[in-house]
Amino acid sequence: MYRRILVPIDGSPASAQGIEEAIRLARPMRSRVRLLHAIDELSVSRAGFAHDRSPELRAEATRMLARSAERVRSAGVEVDTVLYNEADGTVASLVAEEARCWHADLIIAGARGRRRLGQLLLGSSTERIVRGAGVPVLLVHAAAGEQPAAG
Repeated sequence: MYRRILVPIDGSPASAQGIEEAIRLARPMRSRVRLLHAIDELSVSRAGFAHDRSPELRAEATRMLARSAERVRSAGVEVDTVLYNEADGTVASLVAEEARCWHADLIIAGARGRRRLGQLLLGSSTERIVRGAGVPVLLVHAAAGEQPAAG
């Protein structure tokens, strides 16, 4: 029985599917869900945004977490959120540490399902979460044809 379900989210369709799966599992078991987001400032800077947008990034991340938490709450599931800067560690290490400290029983992670094997095995955050997790990890794929959302 999964009493504490940790769901790392990034605003993508895959992470939205992860939230829906967490709701589906948590509701009948009266489990608690924790949504985790790590602001990835390096990726943002590579995309051409300035580092001085940190307050804006944090505000958008906070809004995304609030919207996602409201979705979970409206389904009748107890939820809370946690927000990190990736400067605090890699996404995978933050998820592993949060799972350990919060005593998560399950991690539900969205996977984008990239087609090239190299993309899946080399460097994906999801793959590193699976390798570093001390608890079971359920991977949930976005529906075919869905593209990652901005954010």
